[in-house]
Amino acid sequence: MATAQQKIRIRLKAFDYKLIDQSAAEIVDTAKRTGAIVKGPVPLPTRMKRFDILRSPHVNKSSRDQFEIRTHQRLMDIVDPTDKTVDALMKLDLPAGVDVEIKLQ
Repeated sequence: MATAQQKIRIRLKAFDYKLIDQSAAEIVDTAKRTGAIVKGPVPLPTRMKRFDILRSPHVNKSSRDQFEIRTHQRLMDIVDPTDKTVDALMKLDLPAGVDVEIKLQ
């Protein structure tokens, strides 16, 4: 019977793809320095929300502005994390604008 492997699943979300790639690289470097195995970062589909706004307050229904919000996502797994790995990830300072979700499986 095999022992259950522990892993940490990290999901990053941000509006700026450069910021999310930089944060993912920092997490991967930190985890590899402590001896953990890292799988990823895997780019997940970008979510786009589009909004159509009327330009004029009164008439001209055909004249509209279009806006969109793009949410970029990355997923990575850290397999067999040590105590050093968890401590290093807790002390890691990521830039503002990056949402981090961590699940222990």
